[in-house]
Amino acid sequence: MSTEKSITHVILTGGVGSRLWPLSRKSQPKQYLEIFEGKSLFEMTVDRNHHLVNRVMVVGNVDNHHLSGKVMDKSKTSYINIVEATPRNTAAAIAFAAFASDPEDILIVTPSDHIIDLMDNYNNAIDQAVSKAEEGFIVTFGVVPTKPETGYGYIEAKGDKVISFREKPNETTAKEFIAKGNFLWNSGMFCFKAGVLLDELKQFQPDVYEKSKAVWEESKEGFLDLDLSLEIPSISIDYAVMERSKKIKVVPAAFSWSDLGSFESVYDYLVSKNHPVDKNGNMVIGSGKHTTFLGLKNTIFVYTDTANLILQKENSQDVKDIYSELEKINSDLLN
Repeated sequence: MSTEKSITHVILTGGVGSRLWPLSRKSQPKQYLEIFEGKSLFEMTVDRNHHLVNRVMVVGNVDNHHLSGKVMDKSKTSYINIVEATPRNTAAAIAFAAFASDPEDILIVTPSDHIIDLMDNYNNAIDQAVSKAEEGFIVTFGVVPTKPETGYGYIEAKGDKVISFREKPNETTAKEFIAKGNFLWNSGMFCFKAGVLLDELKQFQPDVYEKSKAVWEESKEGFLDLDLSLEIPSISIDYAVMERSKKIKVVPAAFSWSDLGSFESVYDYLVSKNHPVDKNGNMVIGSGKHTTFLGLKNTIFVYTDTANLILQKENSQDVKDIYSELEKINSDLLN
């Protein structure tokens, strides 16, 4: 490997998936649920990238790293384990992965809870990103949108140049983005040389850089110290680096992509995989019991051992409000 470039797949596993309660719990967040043809989203993420890289790094936290470990054992993948003591958002998580690497190492950073299809297009996008990363750019992946989705941030692009990053739009704005034709969904995936990312972080967010570095230097076998971690500002990599750096390129990619952030997107995915729905579009998730829906349309019935949820598909974004209410009363139903 002395001459071959080292490419590391960095898997970010934070997030509880509050919009997928009661399936997704603190003890079993959405990326570990084996509801996707017997695999979890996390396992699919490992599989998808294993032939593209020669190292895997998992950035997890004290609550979920044992779940990641089980998947890595199942897929017989050796990996570098980084365990955060407390969530500090993506700027810190990505900084830890970069500190754990050589400056020239190329990192491909992905969330662990996305569904991706059209693999030829995906592999092609990764190849393009790696070439640009070798030239010293920080690459973000923009997905060619298929509909005016309001659940995603957007990247306004011209070729591989980023004109601007946009927050999640309302419906009217999303339609304008799609009509303009040069707006991409912001996939939250990145590719860069570890050293380049750290240089930019140091320039734009020296506080995050210094405090993450201090935490990394005190880490023990990948486990990070809680008190030191609490001093790191909790900000996203988008805000810390992407929206400020002059070294950003975007790879516009036509792979099929969803963050499965809501029951509506899970519903669409399961329908595409022939999960049963009745003639009025009603679906059961989590139970094999015969269920009849009478006088209802596009209803999703989510069954778990301790809690059920019945919702109109259109109300999928509101599930996080239920989660918040349960959190206020410190409910056991979140565990």
